[in-house]
Amino acid sequence: MEELDWLRRVLTAQHEGAITQSGAVHGLGGIGKSTLALHYAHRHRDDYTLIWWINAASPDEIEASLIGLTQTLVPGWATTAGRAAQVAWAMQWLAWHPGWLLVYDNVEDPDDLTPYIGALHQGHHLVTSRRATGWPDSVPALSLGNLGPDDAAALLCRLVFKDAAPTPRQQADARVLVVDLGHFPLAIKQAGAYLAQNRGISLDAYRRRLGTKLGKTAHGIDTERTIARIWNVTLHALEENDPLAVEVLYTVAWLAPDDIPHSLLTPPGIDPDDTAEAIGTLASYSMVTDAGTTLSVHRLVQAVLRTPPNTGHSQPPRHVQGRNRAEQAVLHHLAPPPGQDNPTPNQWETLTPHLVALAATTPAGQHNTPLANAYSTAADRLHQQGHTVRTIPLLQAALTQYEQVLGETDPQILTSRHNLAYAYQEAGKLAQAISLHKATLAQREQVMGDTHRHTLTSRTSLARAYQAAGDLKRAIPLLEATLAQHEQVLGDAHPQTLTSRNNLAHAYQAAGDLKRAIPLLETTLAQHEQVLGDAHPHSLTSRTNLALAYRAAGALEQATPLLQAVLAQCEQVLGDTHPQTLTSRHNLASAYQEAGDSKRAIPLLETTLAQREQVMGETHPQTLTSRNNLAYAYRAAGDLERAIPLYEATLAQREQVMGETHPQTLTSRNNLASAYQAAGDLERAIPLYEATLAQCEQVLGDTHPQTLISRKNLAHARRAAQAVQQRSTATSSTAVAPQ
Repeated sequence: MEELDWLRRVLTAQHEGAITQSGAVHGLGGIGKSTLALHYAHRHRDDYTLIWWINAASPDEIEASLIGLTQTLVPGWATTAGRAAQVAWAMQWLAWHPGWLLVYDNVEDPDDLTPYIGALHQGHHLVTSRRATGWPDSVPALSLGNLGPDDAAALLCRLVFKDAAPTPRQQADARVLVVDLGHFPLAIKQAGAYLAQNRGISLDAYRRRLGTKLGKTAHGIDTERTIARIWNVTLHALEENDPLAVEVLYTVAWLAPDDIPHSLLTPPGIDPDDTAEAIGTLASYSMVTDAGTTLSVHRLVQAVLRTPPNTGHSQPPRHVQGRNRAEQAVLHHLAPPPGQDNPTPNQWETLTPHLVALAATTPAGQHNTPLANAYSTAADRLHQQGHTVRTIPLLQAALTQYEQVLGETDPQILTSRHNLAYAYQEAGKLAQAISLHKATLAQREQVMGDTHRHTLTSRTSLARAYQAAGDLKRAIPLLEATLAQHEQVLGDAHPQTLTSRNNLAHAYQAAGDLKRAIPLLETTLAQHEQVLGDAHPHSLTSRTNLALAYRAAGALEQATPLLQAVLAQCEQVLGDTHPQTLTSRHNLASAYQEAGDSKRAIPLLETTLAQREQVMGETHPQTLTSRNNLAYAYRAAGDLERAIPLYEATLAQREQVMGETHPQTLTSRNNLASAYQAAGDLERAIPLYEATLAQCEQVLGDTHPQTLISRKNLAHARRAAQAVQQRSTATSSTAVAPQ
C-alpha cells in the first residue's frame, strides 16, 4: 500500500538537521487515518521496542495515555504516585529508551504535541488528525483522501465475503454500492460489517435500503449524511434483535470517545454479561471498538447519533434518552464508595473526560443540578492541578444550568460567573474576562455591599484583568481602593490584606514606579513570612515580586539569591510543573540572562517553555512570554538563526491573542525589528520600528518608557541605514570605469 510505504520512508529517513522522526496523516473524519496508523504499527511491530497508542484529542487525553504507559510498565509504583509524577515518569522512560513508536490519534491542535515531539528524540512519532494545516516543517504530512473505485470495491468485497471469491455480479454490485457510499472508508466498513452479519441480504438489496442518492457538499460526499443513512439500516436490524445494544450505542454518543469503561454502561439492575454481549454485537457491526474492559467509538459516529431526528415522536427520541442515560451513568459512578463521604481521586480521573464531553455537548435547555455540581467540582480539581484553562467548558455548562433555576444575583451564580471569568483570564481571553468580571462586581456590590469579601475579590480580579490587558490607568485606582477597604474590614496583617498590598505594589512596578513598589513589597514580604510562614505560596509570590523589583532597579546581587530560593521552595511545595513553579523558573532564567550568564539562562528558558506549552497551551500569555525571552536569550548568545523565527512566531501569536496594540505585542514587534537590524536586514527593521513607535505613542503616551525606547531604536536604525547608504555612495564614486 503506497501510504504505508510513504510512512515508513518518512519515519526512517535521516532528514538533514532532524532530531526526531515524525509523520502526520490528515483527512476527513472516518477517512481511515487511524486504520492506516494501526496497519503501519502492525506491519512494523518487530521493528520497535515499544508501540504505544495515545488518544490525542486534548492535552488531558495525551496525559491520560502517558499515565497508562506508566501504569503498564511500573504498576506497583504507579498506584501510589500522583498524576503529574506518572506523566513525568513516562516522559523520562521514553527519553532514556530508544526504538519506540508513539501513535498520536485524532490530534485536534498540532501545538498540543510540541512538548512531546520536541522533547522525545529516541523514537518515532506518528500523528493522525483532521487538521490539514498548522504542522511544523519538521513533520511531513500525508493527505489521506477517499479510496479509489477499485480499492473501495475490493475492500467492500473483502469485508462481506471474507476469503470467498465474489462472483462477477457481486463485484459489479459492489462497484455500484461504493459509489453511493462516496468511496468513504468508514461508510464502507460499516456497510461491510452489516452485510457480513446478514448474509441473506445482497449488495443490491442493501443499496436499495439506503434510499435515495446521498447528498453532496462542496467538498465531496456529505460524511454525516452518509453515515446516518447506513446506520438507519443497521439500527433497524439491531432494534429487532438486540435493543440493549441500541441503548448502549446512544449512551456512548455523549461520552468521551475513548476509554469508556464497560461498567459505566451497565445501569443498576442490568447484568454485566448482558452489557458485554450488547457491546460484542456493536463491535461485530463495527459500531464500536471493544478492548475488553473499555470501548471506543468514532467521533463522526457520535456526531450522527447526537443529531435530533426530523420526525416527530410523542416519546423522547433516542438521542435524548441516550443523553439522559449518559448523565445518570456518570453521576452513579461518582457516588462515594461505602464508608466514604466523597468520590476517590481515581473516580474523578476516570470520569472527568466524560464530564467534559457532556459539558461540551449540552443541548439547549438541558438541566441537571447534580451534574452541574459535578461540573463545578471537576473544574475545581483541574484548577487545583494547575489546569485552569481546561475548566472553561465545565464552568460554562455549570453556569448555564445554574442560570436556569437560580436568580440572576444568587451567590452560587455569582461565584460561578467569577470562576469562569478567572478561567477566561488565565486563557488569555481578556476581553471576555473583563466583561464578566465587571458584571459580577456590579452585582456583588448591589447584593452584598461594597466591602463584602466577595465584592473585594471581584474588584481585585477586575483590576488584575485590566493590568493583564496593559490598562494600568484603570487597574491601579481599583487596587488602591481595594487595599484601603481590606485594611479597614480585615485588618493590617490579614492574609487577604497582604495579598492586596502585594497586588498594588506589583502594579506600581509595572507602571515603572519603583520608589513606591519596593518599600511596599519589603513590608508585605515581612508580614507574609510572619503571618503565613516562609514557604506558603503567598509568601513565595511576595518574595518573587520583591526580587523582580530589585532586578528592575538593577540590584541583581539582591534579586538572584531570592529567585533561587523561591524556585527551590516552589519545586518542593508545589511540584515541578505547577504554574507558580514555572513562573519561578522563568524568573530565575531571566535574571541569569540579565547578568549575561547565557549558559545557565538558555537551558532553563528552554525547559520552562516546553513545560508551559504542555501545561498552559501554545498561546497562553505566559507561554508567549517564555517564547519571547528564549528568543532574546538566543539573540544575546549570537544565535540569530534561532532567535528570529521565534520572535516572528511570538509576534504573530500575541497579535492574535492580545491584539495589535497590547503592550506585550508592541514589545514583540520592537524585539523582532531589533533582531532584523542585528541581522543586517534594515529594510524589514525600519518599517517595523516606525509602526511600533506610532502605536506606542497612541496607546502608552509620548513619554512612556516603552515609547522612549521605540523612538531611540528607530533613530539608531535610521542612522545605521544612512551609514550604509553613505558607504555605498562612496564606493560607487571611487569606482574605476572598465576599459
